[in-house]
Amino acid sequence: MKNFNIRSLMIFILFFSLKISAQNSYINQYKTIATELSQEFGIPTVVILSIAYMETGGGTSSACKVLNNHFGMTGRNNVNSSRFKNFTDSKASYRAFCEWVSKRKFYEKLKGSQDHNDWFVAIASSGYSTKPVEWKQKLNLVMKKIGL
Repeated sequence: MKNFNIRSLMIFILFFSLKISAQNSYINQYKTIATELSQEFGIPTVVILSIAYMETGGGTSSACKVLNNHFGMTGRNNVNSSRFKNFTDSKASYRAFCEWVSKRKFYEKLKGSQDHNDWFVAIASSGYSTKPVEWKQKLNLVMKKIGL
């Protein structure tokens, strides 16, 4: 019985470690891109990464893997029949998102602000999300979960 408990605990720790590693892997892989675009557009890195992480399930969604689409942006694609737009690479997806944000009415007011809650509310309310309140709550949970 004791050996069973120890094995169970070891499996749990291994699973948990792998999950944290996968989360950190996505963040580490795209943090440089998000930081560069944050400096260019005045959108906090944490906002860019949190939204990308949530929209892709940490890089596991088919839109991310097949279409390089990290933000669930809709539009034409020449890869498959999905409603999601395809991008030549991940950086193009990140840039398209920042450009989309920069064209919204709230952008000039928030540009340069580091208050992620204000950004989440503004982005959600601008039509990015069909359920703004739930979307913002999920983003705050994602931020805490992945340590942003």
